[in-house]
Amino acid sequence: MREPAPIDPVDRTIIDGLQGGFPICERPWAVVAERLAIGEGELIARVRRLLETRVLTRFGPMFQVERIGGAFVLAALRVPEADWDRVLAVVNGFPEVAHNYRREGGLGSDFNMWFVLATESGEAIAPLIARIERATALEVFAFPKLREYFIEMKLPVRS
Repeated sequence: MREPAPIDPVDRTIIDGLQGGFPICERPWAVVAERLAIGEGELIARVRRLLETRVLTRFGPMFQVERIGGAFVLAALRVPEADWDRVLAVVNGFPEVAHNYRREGGLGSDFNMWFVLATESGEAIAPLIARIERATALEVFAFPKLREYFIEMKLPVRS
């Protein structure tokens, strides 16, 4: 485990202030900076630092990819512990893989690697799964979305 990156009250305000409602305009950073009462350059520099230090792991829009013809699928693998690092590197090497994380137990299974596959079309999912299976020599279990729920969760940053 690495040491947590230090954040100050301004960082906390920025994190709280960037959770939803990012403006769509010519200078969105200026609008947010004004709302947060800091300079635009300082805001951009701080967000960069928060991303570089992994306080934030991602900052960007969330798309409903199916509405533009793409597809998302939750997938899981049963990865032997001795092979974890190799499989992790292989799976993460696919640009269509996002949100890869380790999870022990749950769902009454021994699935321990979970990730999301994102493709430009629904037809691209099956060939991608086959490529991952060949590359890892493991069976990929796909869990397509049957129904969509929207739950917006905004987390306050605490001291």
